[in-house]
Amino acid sequence: MLSDRQITSRRLLLVAAGMSLLGAATGCRNPFGGGDGAAASPSPEAAAAGAVGAAPVGSPSQWAGPSGSPPGSPGATPSPAPPSASAAPSPSAAPSVEPVHKALSAAESKPVYELDAERRVVALTLDDGPDPRHTPTVLALLQQYGIRATFFLIGENAVEHPALVREIADHGHHIANHTWTHPDLRQLSEGKVRDELERTSDLLHRTTGRLPTWFRAPGGDWSPVSLKVAADLGLRNMGWSVDPRDWARPGTSVITDRILKDVRPGAIVLNHDGGGDRSQTVAALKAYLPVLVDSGYYFTAPPN
Repeated sequence: MLSDRQITSRRLLLVAAGMSLLGAATGCRNPFGGGDGAAASPSPEAAAAGAVGAAPVGSPSQWAGPSGSPPGSPGATPSPAPPSASAAPSPSAAPSVEPVHKALSAAESKPVYELDAERRVVALTLDDGPDPRHTPTVLALLQQYGIRATFFLIGENAVEHPALVREIADHGHHIANHTWTHPDLRQLSEGKVRDELERTSDLLHRTTGRLPTWFRAPGGDWSPVSLKVAADLGLRNMGWSVDPRDWARPGTSVITDRILKDVRPGAIVLNHDGGGDRSQTVAALKAYLPVLVDSGYYFTAPPN
């Protein structure tokens, strides 16, 4: 039998241990918040939003577009630490309800080319995946630097690699629509454009449980028809402001130099993790990401 003194001592030790753990937890930085001392783990709502303190999807306060589009801030305080897979919402292989598309205003339907230049943020975007050769390496690199990116996926690639699509989502990155076959949308009828976009969104929704809300036209070649169809499907349009033309494989140093020369607060950077040999892009990411991080840039992405 333990004496009263022994019981009291053990209780004091347990209380001290609990206070120590509580102090450590309250001192952690919340990867879904911006300030020190925030809660250590995100709420389910924050994880589902998928952006660091992001404004609701379609909110003009999150993204600042080209001249004439709504001004505002990116609405996010990016995280210096990557979200864990457990923080990401659990994907649903087969959503049981028909997706509801958000109605977009005329301003929200315009392509967005940059973020708010008053904040030192960069949006990293990757096109044409997923690719089993390069996407896993890119994911590991982004996790190393605590960067959340946006992946514009091609439907015919996504259908071949559903596990990789889910891995992108589970790492906290954002899944976006880049058509089914990567055609020139300016040459297609409204019916064919709708099939390209709707088929891809439906697949990504079935695969991850998340309905994409962002779209990028192949080559950045939007048309009045594609803008109309995207709006009908609740898809906002994202362009870019920094294009190193990495798809042409000009060399790792060229890709790196172009990005570091052109990047600025509010930039949307275009890279590719699919569509061919992207080893130069991967090498360039390894070179320029730590430079941008050390320069005080933060990375953000829109919510799905």
